[in-house]
Amino acid sequence: MTTSFSSTVEPGGARTFDAAVAGNDGVLVLDAAQRCLSADAVFAHLLELDPAALNGRALADTPLPRPLAAVLGEAADAALAGKGTRRAQVLIGDDGTTRAFAIIALPGPDYVTLVVSPSAGAGASDQQGDAADRVAHLRAEAALFMRDHVLSIVSHDLRGPLNAIHSWGYVLERKVDANDSAAQRALAGIRSGVEQQVKLIEQSVDTTRAETKALSVALAPVALRLLLEKSAALARASVANARGVTIELDSMLAEEQVEGDAERLLQALWLMLAFAAEASAGGATVRTSSNIEGSMWRTDVRFTASAQALNDTASPHVLEAFARRQALESHEGGRIAWGLALCKRVSEAHGGAFEHTDIADGAEVTVSMRVPIAGM
Repeated sequence: MTTSFSSTVEPGGARTFDAAVAGNDGVLVLDAAQRCLSADAVFAHLLELDPAALNGRALADTPLPRPLAAVLGEAADAALAGKGTRRAQVLIGDDGTTRAFAIIALPGPDYVTLVVSPSAGAGASDQQGDAADRVAHLRAEAALFMRDHVLSIVSHDLRGPLNAIHSWGYVLERKVDANDSAAQRALAGIRSGVEQQVKLIEQSVDTTRAETKALSVALAPVALRLLLEKSAALARASVANARGVTIELDSMLAEEQVEGDAERLLQALWLMLAFAAEASAGGATVRTSSNIEGSMWRTDVRFTASAQALNDTASPHVLEAFARRQALESHEGGRIAWGLALCKRVSEAHGGAFEHTDIADGAEVTVSMRVPIAGM
């Protein structure tokens, strides 16, 4: 096997790469010592390996191609050291055939999640490569904030029952005979179990959320029309065109601006449009309206939801399968679909709001983002 790899360092240490516009991403999780904590089936399939050959082994001792292992290790170390997302590309050649993979490293407290995607490779045009690069980064950001959102829900929903168990334990303690050793051991076990669960939430769940728990935004004048058109173009390139879905933009905006973080707002708009496209049946139209209402900039994305489209594994997607399935479930108390967590966080970070109507098969769905015109 002949192998080669290429990666260039951007200012600040990030790496540039070509990434797949659409398709399945493999996920590999390494600890700080570069030992494989887990490898999903997609990652193993991309490299034609058994996940059992990876899990629990040091990265250098796995059967992964050496150039790939080297770049994965470099990206993981850089992400942990810099406490931020790192990206890389690796090319693997065999019998005259070259395969390209894009790598995004997302750091945790003491581990790194590596998202590995088949990429367009060195033969793609510069324009294709630029679009692929942007889409891969957008998908990674959406996945990162979805993880944070799910962990937030887990933390909140686990603490309620644990608090109840803790309180009832004290009630029982006052009722139970202090001389009944068996009952006292049972109560001690209950208290110990609750303390262990709370510690686990604090150390594993809350610590993992630390990177995105406080979303800072860099406010500057943002041209809304250009932002909308860029978001729509990326949504078409990432999923809509491949699925035969049309994205229409209906807006009177021309020169209007908003004080906001252009990159974060683009991420939110792209995700709204891309989700609508992958949740729509082939040949459908996603309609987008965006206008100024009083002191707010409001954007609505409307589409007809199709359960078949969301569950169709043969078509390109930007969200993982579990997130698409969850989107179709009922949502309590105004909770949003997990996959749209980034939209909510970006809206709220700008002092605005995000919401969507129920997503069900055949339902007319509206996804809405509102952002104040003036800076916070």
